[in-house]
Amino acid sequence: MPPRIKSAAEREALRSRIMQAARMLFVERGIEAVSMREIAKKINYSATTLYHHFSDKESLLQAVCDEDFLSLASSMHAIMQLPDLIKRIEGLAHGYAKFALQNPSHYRLMFMTPRAPCDVEKTRIQRGNTEQDAYAQLKQVVHEAFVAGLFKPELTDDALIAQTLWAGIHGVCALQIALGGEDWVEWVNIDARLALMQKTLLQGMLRHPDAPI
Repeated sequence: MPPRIKSAAEREALRSRIMQAARMLFVERGIEAVSMREIAKKINYSATTLYHHFSDKESLLQAVCDEDFLSLASSMHAIMQLPDLIKRIEGLAHGYAKFALQNPSHYRLMFMTPRAPCDVEKTRIQRGNTEQDAYAQLKQVVHEAFVAGLFKPELTDDALIAQTLWAGIHGVCALQIALGGEDWVEWVNIDARLALMQKTLLQGMLRHPDAPI
């Protein structure tokens, strides 16, 4: 029998264990294939115990995603204070990749596992709040650089610029997480791949691409 949970600290620790188990199973098997009973079995508790913490699987998934997206945004706070706009964009790219590669299970669930769109009425994250929303962080700095005239004049959509930068770094991270252990490909060092992707994207978009990056 699992131990009886008594203190608030013990309850919080169990909640964390539930979320960790759910994240692992969602990534391994897909969200739709996983039941609350399976998650409970993973940590040797009854499904009833899980329902004391989460009303249903959807609320559990939302809690896991919220925690991970908030962690990503929090990891970028110091970078957002950099005064140089290009250095800030570079810092966000580096910080994003660092988060992805250090937390591959989190990243798989956040960006590599099919799931329903986020319910803005249920998430803890305030959309557009740069303290909580990592995409808002990227949008803000790219918009500032756009207004400052740092991008080529033919690039007239700052959202497109932000999403293209995101897509490039995501692609390198996703390949590393999914296939980094694949011996068929003689992978170049991940830092070199990330650096070249970042440099290629920025030099292709900046008004003065010959400036140091």
